[in-house]
Amino acid sequence: MANKAPFKTTFDASEVIRPIFTGGAIALENGARILATTLGEDAVLTDIKTGKHITTVEGDGELISTLTLTPSGSHLIICSRSQAMRIYSLKKTSDSIEPQLVRTLKPHTTPVLVLAVDRTSTLLATGGTDGSIKVWDINGGYVTHTFRGPSVLVSALHFFELAETSTKPLETDASKENRKRKKSKSANDVESEEVPSAARFRLASGSQDGKVRVWDLHKRGVVANLDSHVSDVRGLDYSPTQNTLVTAGRDKTIRWWDTKSWKARKVVPCFELVEAVGFIGNGQLTYTAGSNGRLRIWNTENGQELTKEQAPSPEVEAFVGGIYRPELPFIVCVQVDHTLSLFDAPGDAHASSQIPPPEPFRRISGTHDDIIDLRYLLPDHSAMALATNSEDIRIVSVTEPKSGSQPLVSSEYFGQDIALLKGHEDIILSLDVDWSGHWVATGAKDREAKLWRVDPANNSYTCWATFSGHAESVTAVALPRSRPVEGSKAHTDPLSHPPSFLITGSSDQTVKKWEIPREPLQGAKTSIRAVYTRKAHDKDINAIDTNHQSRLFASASQDKTVKIWSVEEGEVQGILRGHRRGVWSVSFAPPSTPVLQGEQGSVAGKGVILTGSGDKTLKLWNLADYTCIRTFEGHSYTVLKVAWLNIPPPEERSKKPILCASAGGDGLVKLWDVNNGENECTLDNHEDRVWALAVHPDTNMIVSGSGDSTVTFWKDTSSETQIATNEAALKRIEQEQELENYEYVGAYREAITMALQLNHPRKLQNLFERVVNSKTPDAGSLSGLKAVDEVLASLSDEQLFLLLLRLRDWNTNARTAPMAQRILWTLVKSYPASRFSSLNVKGARGQKSLKEVLNALKVYTERHYKRMEELVEESFLVEYTLQEMDSLAPALTNMRLVENGDVDVIMTS
Repeated sequence: MANKAPFKTTFDASEVIRPIFTGGAIALENGARILATTLGEDAVLTDIKTGKHITTVEGDGELISTLTLTPSGSHLIICSRSQAMRIYSLKKTSDSIEPQLVRTLKPHTTPVLVLAVDRTSTLLATGGTDGSIKVWDINGGYVTHTFRGPSVLVSALHFFELAETSTKPLETDASKENRKRKKSKSANDVESEEVPSAARFRLASGSQDGKVRVWDLHKRGVVANLDSHVSDVRGLDYSPTQNTLVTAGRDKTIRWWDTKSWKARKVVPCFELVEAVGFIGNGQLTYTAGSNGRLRIWNTENGQELTKEQAPSPEVEAFVGGIYRPELPFIVCVQVDHTLSLFDAPGDAHASSQIPPPEPFRRISGTHDDIIDLRYLLPDHSAMALATNSEDIRIVSVTEPKSGSQPLVSSEYFGQDIALLKGHEDIILSLDVDWSGHWVATGAKDREAKLWRVDPANNSYTCWATFSGHAESVTAVALPRSRPVEGSKAHTDPLSHPPSFLITGSSDQTVKKWEIPREPLQGAKTSIRAVYTRKAHDKDINAIDTNHQSRLFASASQDKTVKIWSVEEGEVQGILRGHRRGVWSVSFAPPSTPVLQGEQGSVAGKGVILTGSGDKTLKLWNLADYTCIRTFEGHSYTVLKVAWLNIPPPEERSKKPILCASAGGDGLVKLWDVNNGENECTLDNHEDRVWALAVHPDTNMIVSGSGDSTVTFWKDTSSETQIATNEAALKRIEQEQELENYEYVGAYREAITMALQLNHPRKLQNLFERVVNSKTPDAGSLSGLKAVDEVLASLSDEQLFLLLLRLRDWNTNARTAPMAQRILWTLVKSYPASRFSSLNVKGARGQKSLKEVLNALKVYTERHYKRMEELVEESFLVEYTLQEMDSLAPALTNMRLVENGDVDVIMTS
């Protein structure tokens, strides 16, 4: 029976909430599944239904200027500042999409800022900053049309196909011309001719100078010049049922055009910069999105706004783009803060009635920016609050999707944006959550702290109270940790019973205690006075934490100290001194912490506290005498956050260590054994400082938030790793015994295969020596046994590379070199040279390592052959010497031996 492997702490990244959009173009195919977004130099494909990351298409080193998807979702087209256009074919499977680069083109001599694809997904229009427009065949990769207008930036493009009725006036004009040319042809004959569908294809373009031009793809020329806008034209759309083209731009007007006469039907001022416009349904409704951050619906026929009056949104929520097609079930609007808002498209039944102000049914955060702080929410910990370097708290879902059928746009997938807590006027710096997860406290640069009531079941997210009084930014907040008595009203109905107090710390170097009102405070004039205010430190306060009895709280400051306070009186109970730089984080030990082993002896677990500092260390302190128990060293930059992991149950403490976690400016999360100070493991998935840490109280999952806009969820896989390690050890012992059995019975084929699999070089060497030195080799065998030849001829790339490594080592030893040469000769005869040159070797240095191995084999082989040649040459000298001796020596037949006593033997003739 195999001995159990020692317990090893392991965590794996199970989920990652990553940025998908940092500004620029977005695209959506007709199936409303694939969302393409711009992420700096790269393009990201996301499944908008499940929120899952599909793939990232790496850029060419320059920022992406625009991108688009074909309506069918067959191709992705990306243009960058390098003036290159890359066309990717999207190969779809049931659970993935694989982009394959089809071709790279240089469409214009200037960057391309706008793209358009026709409804058939075969034609692509590109608009350059020099005013030129080109139409491309996507599958063929060649230009079909080139249109040249004034040297003004093209700001909008749209393919459309004229309705048949709108071409009749054109047919009548043509018939008049024909009657002038051919008197024999009647007008009725001309009108009865059908106009081919290709003749109805048009391309509308809008420019930065406000001009709109309609291009005929059949005649390859301009059919209409619409001079009306006086600024950038940002939106174009066509309705075949209404025979209308709608245009809108940054001159704050919307214009509807009759496509029969190309005259303006209606001009409506909208008093905002319009960034997107389009028809809804059969064209009776028109939508606009612009700088007010509100989706507005208009009656196409009379130009009246149907949505009720809406107050402008904050500047960061202004719309900078939008997407809608009749095939899509919703309208997508892009905000300045890189949030995508999804709105239900109203039906044609609303064409004559007032529409309530549209609200997005879903928001997709393109990027969360810097993650400054985070906490689990709700009793089941199914949501998470994120402080994201903004004035709002973002609440996201952290539960897995439910099994079974899902609606088109699911609101229950992992990472889904649930709500925003709006109220602060400046960046939020800290947050805390009470025991129930329903109450959230926040502190911000606006010098205020707020308490929020979170009730997702009723879609209620309200500000309960605002605490004003600090002279500088509120940098730390803390709510009580103690749980109410089970069965009490506060325990059974936490939504109706807010926490009893709030502790705040500020850059003004003071701490304040606030009594939380039992009822929500309504009105801006209502103010709350602090119970007490204490001058706590000589520099900014970075963190505050309360213990689990809610009797003490700790404040950490840039003045290198941590102070322990009584909650009730606000008096200092002790000061922790020892850090060489400012202290960034502090955390009391959990209530179930057992006795801990310090450098000076054992300490009661309940009376310890953990701190992290700018001196790159963590320290564990004894609250009995306020001395340092242990120092943890390992980070290369500032320790920004510390947290305790769940304490193992008593029956598992003999094998599972008591752990704490730390996050640093080096982008790493480290786990430490509290009892011996050793680093158990390091978690690396971030590219910037890790500001925030949280631990799931049930599953021990660690959540880390970083300045790289990612939130990583680390699953505790220690138990799974332990089981897998034990199983692997047991399996290896069984395989080694099996190898011994094969070797004993002389089953060389199976033994060599097993030795390669187990990577046993010594046994492999013995097996090959037996085969090569066999006294009864098989006839026609390369190695000595045909069974071994078959094994060597059917190796995988990994096994072949491993065998080459062994042959390289054996080839350096003169004793084992003959065997190595025989096996190497067998390999060379069994495989073509291309197999060795194209070996798929894992690792970044794979091909380089392969080259080194082959070179080493070559060098030692040449050395062995040179030595053999020298031996052969020397043998010639020996043979020559013997021959000469034979010619000089007399014949043995003429000689006789004469014994001289007992000593000499004399040869005489």
